[in-house]
Amino acid sequence: MVVVTTPLTVHLPFNRDILGGEFAPAKRGDKPADGRGHWILVQGQHLLVVPDGEGHRLPEGDCPLPLDAEPFWLGTYRGAPCWVVPVAADAAPPSGLSRETMVPMRGARLPDTLLSLGGMAMQALWWESTSGHCPRCGERTTRIENEWGKRCPACRYEHYPHLHPATIVLVRDGDRVLLTRKAEWAPGRYALIAGFVDNGESLEACVAREIKEEAGIDVKDIRYVGSQNWPFPSQMMIGFVATYAGGEVVVDREELEDARWFPCGALPSLPSRHSISRFIIDHYAQP
Repeated sequence: MVVVTTPLTVHLPFNRDILGGEFAPAKRGDKPADGRGHWILVQGQHLLVVPDGEGHRLPEGDCPLPLDAEPFWLGTYRGAPCWVVPVAADAAPPSGLSRETMVPMRGARLPDTLLSLGGMAMQALWWESTSGHCPRCGERTTRIENEWGKRCPACRYEHYPHLHPATIVLVRDGDRVLLTRKAEWAPGRYALIAGFVDNGESLEACVAREIKEEAGIDVKDIRYVGSQNWPFPSQMMIGFVATYAGGEVVVDREELEDARWFPCGALPSLPSRHSISRFIIDHYAQP
């Protein structure tokens, strides 16, 4: 008998699974006539939210901002519609609202539920901004009923929200692990090697190639451990662990500032708990 277990990564923020049965996507029903409910106010990579004690919540009821265009219906959360509204980058938050980042590497403080709703809203706005015209003939597209996809009324071409798969991997060698850093990260911050999947490439081949290109070493025993939706703007991070198989670390300076081995008992500053990078390190670094 084959036993299938659900990876714990489903409980990471930005994965819709974290909302459970409390959220139903908009593609499963008709748009509500009443323009009231939860308001997901997206300002770049920030949300405008209501401070609530030591936490935050979404504005509810009527929209707290003037509406320049029809809001986007994302779905239903806890029995009420979720409306998405893009906010101009230079707009000051209205009275009673605060601006909070959704980016884990920039100190996100929002609860996981709001990060997940906000992440879906960001991806929906990105899709709306990039899908208005047919990629085949250039005509204006229309929404496919009860779907996220768009259809061209001229050539009938259909296309759907684009998710870009990327692998992210922890390389282990006994009681040490390979970690890397980019120059734009916080001083001393290290994480895992990651990269986009090429056309015609398997996930395992992507893992081996990215490690070889960026750090110069070979790996074996590549094993999948989980995934995370990453809405910056529309990636799917697919996590693996692998075993060191040979070679010396040679850093690709165009991609990385540094790559080195760290003892499992003396790890450097790591990403926050919101990311699959930290999840993999926390759960799989020890041999």
